[in-house]
Amino acid sequence: MDTSWWPAAAAVVAVILLVLLPRRARRAADPPHGPGPPPRPEAGELWSLAGGRPGGRPCLVLGVRGHLARIAWITGKYDDRRAGVIPLPPGVVGAGGAFLEADRVLEVSVWEFARARRLGTVDPAVWDEVKGLGGLGPSG
Repeated sequence: MDTSWWPAAAAVVAVILLVLLPRRARRAADPPHGPGPPPRPEAGELWSLAGGRPGGRPCLVLGVRGHLARIAWITGKYDDRRAGVIPLPPGVVGAGGAFLEADRVLEVSVWEFARARRLGTVDPAVWDEVKGLGGLGPSG
């Protein structure tokens, strides 16, 4: 019986184990998120998330599924070189003009909202324009 393929098979098994075991260890090592249920942001809500800024940064929740929320950041600066920036009506966030960075949608854990501040909901006309960016399906 030819056994020359055994080292190759052993190498494949070793690579699979090296890839899968660290993922499981990371999941087990995730810090607890505190007592109680996770926060429940809903699609169409405006929140101020930390996002690397001390005072928080406004964002729009586009969709929620399980423990993931899909968001788009809101900025006060317009960049005409970016096609995915949607102007928001005055007063949506703050007193000045604001723009939704629809070309930079990302997913965050709903636990990010535990340290966040809810700012309200977006205008229904604006929501009709951007709700297709959610991509996560119905809220909840």
